[in-house]
Amino acid sequence: MALDLDRVAELYAESTDFTVGIEEEFGILDPETRSLVQRFAQLERAAQADELLRRSVAGELISSEIEIRSARGATFADAMHSQREARARLFRLASDGGARLGSTGTHPWSPWWEQRIINTEHYRRLERDLGYVARRNNTFSQHVHVGIRGADRAIAVCDRVRQVLPELLAISANSPFLDGFDSGLASARSQIFTKSFPRCGVPEPFGDFATYASHVELLVRTRSIVEHTQLWWSVRPHHAFGTVEVRICDAQTSAEESTALAGLAVACVAQAALDHDDGVPGGVAPQRLVDENLWRAIRYGLEGRMIDLDRGEEYPAAALPDRLLAWTAPARGALGIDPALPERNGTQRQREATEAGASVQEAFAAEVGRTQATYAAQGVTT
Repeated sequence: MALDLDRVAELYAESTDFTVGIEEEFGILDPETRSLVQRFAQLERAAQADELLRRSVAGELISSEIEIRSARGATFADAMHSQREARARLFRLASDGGARLGSTGTHPWSPWWEQRIINTEHYRRLERDLGYVARRNNTFSQHVHVGIRGADRAIAVCDRVRQVLPELLAISANSPFLDGFDSGLASARSQIFTKSFPRCGVPEPFGDFATYASHVELLVRTRSIVEHTQLWWSVRPHHAFGTVEVRICDAQTSAEESTALAGLAVACVAQAALDHDDGVPGGVAPQRLVDENLWRAIRYGLEGRMIDLDRGEEYPAAALPDRLLAWTAPARGALGIDPALPERNGTQRQREATEAGASVQEAFAAEVGRTQATYAAQGVTT
């Protein structure tokens, strides 16, 4: 099987800069126990009666997970208008079906071996090819797509975004608990997905589309992949949409947090494109240093220290939101994005709850309550 990379290049030549798409993944929960329940098929059937949800709802690996995808927006505001309505309708649908939805990067205690892989050709292949690695991946995330015109330019943007991926992860960290206890990580999701799947995590820089295409063709020729969705990198050119897709972030507990994080990720991609267009030097850091920051983000989130890759010096991870907001100010000004990032991320909030005496179950219950109260409401603002 071959992938038509010439057509992918044509798609990027036709793409429009800075269009936006947003994907959000949720765990499907029993309303009483808050454990994962296998209700995706039921919710998907019910969604067919709703014109918006019919287009928005998608499956994502396990039958206790559901995803909603925004329409392609000409702007971030357009995409969020679509996504807010989809959120509200999905949460009503779940409630009417006797389920709740959770939005943390991992479920704190539901056994991974009890979750069933959904019955599609793509996910059957995934289970067959990856085995335990796929079955263990009970994780929930947020993805954003940003339109970029030009195939070489899209690769250049991916190359520049690589070094801010750990920074976005640290800000988004929202999965401290796994298998019933505190994992000691800020993002357990990243350890069991990003660090386990093949062709995942932060990719090496490709430099141009020809080099990227040559690598993909090698993967196809050597039967490493049969479709482009098996390229699970945390930033990637999307072959079907003509976008740069950022896939590093944990799912966010509240709608406000998710909206703000999506806005910041979009701004990072747009700023990388502006920097490339303006010939701003640097921006393509050595893989070994990006990987070091990735580990620090997984382990400590906003509580640790990161490495300034230009200066080779440490700085407090707590400074990351302000640093990224400062860097992206030109893009955000041009695109009208003003994300209201929270003072604490989800991991910090959940750990504070358990340190104050709450159980893991009680801390998660509070997060689920916050999710229900915010995503179900229409007119969520940043």
